[in-house]
Amino acid sequence: MSSKKTRRNFILSSIAVAGTIAGAKAIEQQNSETAAAANNIAAAVTGKMPERILGKTGIKLPIFGLGGAGQTPLSQQGREAEARAQIERAIELGIRYFDTASDYGPSEENLGKVLPAYRSRVFLATKTSARDRDGAWRDLEKSLKRLKTDRLDLWQLHHVSFKEELDQIFSAKGAIRAIEEAKQQKIIRFSGITGHHEPAIIAAGLQRYPFDTTLISLNAAEKHHPRSFVANALPIAKSKNIGVIAMKVPAYGKLFKNRVLDGMHQAMGYTLSLPGVHCCVIAAESVKQLEENFQVARAFKPLNRSQMAAIEKRTAVAWEENTFFRQWT
Repeated sequence: MSSKKTRRNFILSSIAVAGTIAGAKAIEQQNSETAAAANNIAAAVTGKMPERILGKTGIKLPIFGLGGAGQTPLSQQGREAEARAQIERAIELGIRYFDTASDYGPSEENLGKVLPAYRSRVFLATKTSARDRDGAWRDLEKSLKRLKTDRLDLWQLHHVSFKEELDQIFSAKGAIRAIEEAKQQKIIRFSGITGHHEPAIIAAGLQRYPFDTTLISLNAAEKHHPRSFVANALPIAKSKNIGVIAMKVPAYGKLFKNRVLDGMHQAMGYTLSLPGVHCCVIAAESVKQLEENFQVARAFKPLNRSQMAAIEKRTAVAWEENTFFRQWT
């Protein structure tokens, strides 16, 4: 048997064993809960969000997805019940894009307790921080087990920040080999690169390899940074029809302090009106906040140039404190 088949069979059998351990009683309960949730979805959803095609992936997705890290119970220990309630509510609202990573604490495990029942209708994305092939494969195997799935819609290289990282990723034993192997084995559908530190590095990565997507920092304050993702990475992605997912949209809520912006309608409205952006992922502190963000996404209409300029004027004096994440690597 080839090493590729062995690898895939190992993953599949591991997931099967994990499912068996859960027991027949748990499966029966899950089926009952799934049926009840399905019956309630039509009543729970009061309207749909706008959708866009995620670049060259050809996949049509709502413009707003759920983030799995940050100020959210999904990535915090001891808050499983809150995390489950939020994920279930996201499904009810019609959210289909779920973002997580191998190093987001219990995020993958929390998603794995809910999403398998809805696997065919969600777009599941996770990430690896490994830069070498073997390390990336280990991350992938663990992610699949925690998420209780045998496939990912999107697997991404996480927070790529330096040229040295790119060189390692694209070396003979680099993480890009794991991406290619996993894609050939149909364990992953699409590949991506993410970053919130240096747009030139993300742009270089997009030039060096035909990634399907990129997840980058795009908000109304980021526009003013001297090395802005808006000016230095987004145009490259747009020219290659790469799916662009925006993150750090409200800058962890800092954009709403001191009345820099009035609320999420301006933060999300600005980001989703940038040419080339297809969707955004935002974490929620609670079910209530998730519902509020959903309502903003549902009501979204592209802003015109004068509306964008007015928002940019408001963020010009506060861009440094609202792009604090640019220091992270």
